[in-house]
Amino acid sequence: MNLFSISELSQFSGIKPHTIRVWEQRYNVLKPERSEGNTRYYDDKQLRRLLNIVSLKERGHKVSQLCSMSDENLFSLIKSSNTSNSNDTAEYYINQLIAAGMAFDSSHFEHIFSLSFSAYGLKDTYKKVIYPVMKRIGLLWASNLMPTASEHFISNIFHQKLSAAIDAMALPDSSMETWLLFLPENEFHELPLLYASFLLRLSGRNVIYLGSNVPIISLKTAIPDTLPDNLLMFLIHFDHPERIQKDIESINSYFLGNKIYLAGNHNLISCIKYPLNVEYLQSVADIENILGLNEVLINNSIS
Repeated sequence: MNLFSISELSQFSGIKPHTIRVWEQRYNVLKPERSEGNTRYYDDKQLRRLLNIVSLKERGHKVSQLCSMSDENLFSLIKSSNTSNSNDTAEYYINQLIAAGMAFDSSHFEHIFSLSFSAYGLKDTYKKVIYPVMKRIGLLWASNLMPTASEHFISNIFHQKLSAAIDAMALPDSSMETWLLFLPENEFHELPLLYASFLLRLSGRNVIYLGSNVPIISLKTAIPDTLPDNLLMFLIHFDHPERIQKDIESINSYFLGNKIYLAGNHNLISCIKYPLNVEYLQSVADIENILGLNEVLINNSIS
């Protein structure tokens, strides 16, 4: 059994801790246990209950009525109303994907994903639903908010979805700029890199995808052979800044393209003194601005 603090429940559900406490006092929505230090904690079952209540609230149901229902009745209501609804918001899909992931419920996860895809289309499903899910449960920044097994379960499904979406896209024009994407040595958290690859391909760029745990010495061969216009690397876990800076300087010494982009762990990247042609991407909006995805709607990239 996994245990969560009220702040973690807030992170997963998007509901402020104060609101959760009010719902507890007013509607007896959850029944937290208390540690020896008198700190509230909640289990998996209570987290999913909260996620289901928030989802149904997004569909117009009253909180007071939902809080009085059993877990079984809440999930039955979710299942019975699981068709596309014009009143659905992204929060509905986000909470249900997290709930399905926590319960290892593949069929429900796939169904919710299909509903969100029908509602939003290709680009906005990943921007409004998948990316917020990844960020909320810590898949982007490796913040260890979620139990490891659940994280792997959701990560692998998203990996499959992103890979399938990329494979289905038309090949980019060879005259478009080329980006080389990789994770440096001892970095294995590949999902953010794959998401960046999806955005690049969505914008029509060429992508050379090297994946995770790429030794710096391997780049010394790959860069001259491929002549990329830009490099993109993610730094997730906190390594020694001095080592990372040395690696970046080494890469820069044989990179003849335009830019080296860094993304990931702010605490690490902010410690690095990098060359002028190195730029830090602090958010998805940064890369979207560079690629022009905020100005051009691309909803028909899949044939």
